This record gives sequence, structure tokens and C-alpha cells, in this order.
Amino acid sequence: MNTLKTTFLMALMTVLLVIIGQLIGGRNGALVAFAIAAVMNFISYWSSDRIALAMYKAQQVSREQAPRLYDMVERLCANAQLPMPRLYVIPSQTPNAFATGRNPQNAAVAITEGAMELLDENELAGVVGHELAHIKNRDILISSVAATLAGAISMLAMWARFAAIFGGGQGGQRRGGGLELLVMAIVAPIAAMLIQMGISRSREFMADAGGARFAGTPRGLANALKKLEDWSHRRPMQASPTTAHMFIVNPLTGGGLAKLFSTHPPTAERVRRLQSMG
Repeated sequence: MNTLKTTFLMALMTVLLVIIGQLIGGRNGALVAFAIAAVMNFISYWSSDRIALAMYKAQQVSREQAPRLYDMVERLCANAQLPMPRLYVIPSQTPNAFATGRNPQNAAVAITEGAMELLDENELAGVVGHELAHIKNRDILISSVAATLAGAISMLAMWARFAAIFGGGQGGQRRGGGLELLVMAIVAPIAAMLIQMGISRSREFMADAGGARFAGTPRGLANALKKLEDWSHRRPMQASPTTAHMFIVNPLTGGGLAKLFSTHPPTAERVRRLQSMG
């Protein structure tokens, strides 16, 4: 059911991209937008891990550099029946983590310096277990494709705003065409955000449950989530909105609409579900 839902949401995002292209340039614009979506998906499949890691200046660490972390991840991988991922450290004092890559054989787990310093061994094991669950469930590829499509929609929406202002685009040739472009330019990024939210939220609960199983107890992850949530408000992370859904807790802070449109379910609900696992 989850896979079907995700496939539907990804198709919806692609359709949204094509509609924007049609409004900007008619049939040719739709074809160009579809080509952009195809290229973006190709890039995200083969290079999403490198792009995300480079965006946050993550540095790969060896066993010699982080022996305790390596031993922990090897143990968790054995529990999860997964190959060892590449390990990275992000030079940020805000505690957080994410996984990326196109499949379990080409996966990477990135942890911030702040998380390494703040969390004890059980809490860190819960966080790493959560990211390994994303790898096991193949969420990392879906998240990467969603991020690149959302970026493409934002880019086309910006073009649509310019087209509406200067009277260009296919819609500009008929009455009200400029207004259609302007409305789509405003609505499309919000729709893309809602689709990202729909893809991400249900998968976070699944990854929490899987991470708790791999770590052997839900307590460490539950405690870690409370700490990460607290510190994300104390020391917000400089993160891109298009990749916010990849992190274990939302790196972007804010109330009101920002909280309503968060790509993550409420941390309190995640902790409650973990605690109910015993």
C-alpha cells in the first residue's frame, strides 16, 4: 500500500511539472518539462548521494578515523542484513543525520558532528538504525527523486512568474493566460511541498520502527528524537527545503504554516509510538 501511494504521489509531481511547462510554452513547453523531469530522475538515480553529501560538505570517515562508529554500524548492519554503507560526518554542530544512495549496495549514512557529541551510544545506535531502515526500505532513492523533482518544479514556477509578469508563455496569448501562469507559479511549489510531505511522513514511522528493531530497543531512538528536536530549535541547521525531508528530524524550524507543512510527522507522536513498542 505504501509503495502504491508513493508511486501515485511521484506521478502526480511529474504531472504537475508537465502542466507548468504547458502553461509556459504550450505543447513544446510540456515536452520540455517532461524531458527535464526525465533528466532530473536520471541524475537523482545516479548522483543523488554525491549531490546531497556535497551540499552539506560531508566528509567520508574511515575505520581508523572512527573505530567505535564503524563497529556500531557493522553490528546494526548485521541485524538489518544490509551491506556496510559509506560513513560520512557533516561539519555542523546541529545534531541530525540522513541516509542517501540509490540502493543498499550504494548507500551512505551521514551524521553531523553535533549528533556525535550530543548522543550517547544507545541513542546514536537508534539514529543509525533509523537511517539503515530507510536504506532497507529503499526510501533513500524515493526521497532523492522527490527532492530533485521538487527542485525542478520550483525552478519552472519561477520561470512561470517571469512569464506572467512579462506577458509571455502560451497562456499569455489568450485572455486570463497571465493570471493562470501566476496562480500556477504560486500554487505549484506548495503542491510539491505537500506531495513531499505525503511521501515522507508515513515512511518516518516505518523507519522508526525498523530502527528500533535493528538497535534492539526503541528507548535509545525515542530519547535521541527528543534531543534532536530540542536542539533543532536551539540551533537551526542551514539546510535546503528541498532536502529537509531526508533528515531524521526536520532541520528547518518555525511555527504556523511552516509547522503545518513540515515534511516530518510530529516528534512527540513518533516518540509515543516508539514507547508503545515497549
